[in-house]
Amino acid sequence: MPYLRITTNQSIDADQKRELLKAASWLVATELTKPEQYVMVSVETPVSMLFAGMDAPCAFLDLRGIGLSESRTGKLSQMLCGLMQSQIGIPPDRVYINFADIKPTFWGWNGKTF
Repeated sequence: MPYLRITTNQSIDADQKRELLKAASWLVATELTKPEQYVMVSVETPVSMLFAGMDAPCAFLDLRGIGLSESRTGKLSQMLCGLMQSQIGIPPDRVYINFADIKPTFWGWNGKTF
């Protein structure tokens, strides 16, 4: 049920995108202790983005999930920023992340809610 959307102005080729998707899926599943079969990740690139008035490489990440604990967001921020830097070269100070804990009744799957 976790969903991570990665939006960046960085152009990446198909192989880089596939590797980023795989690495992000594994990281989210591992850090949230959820089965990877329920993790969804998307990458939108390249999009027109400015950060601090500059069009240098940057990214916005949106991580949503049921039971996303506030106590985990610090480590998740560190891990996700590290992922962006190692996978596509975006420095941590050029990444914003939004974390959202969603109530189970507000998350649908397979024709019902959790």
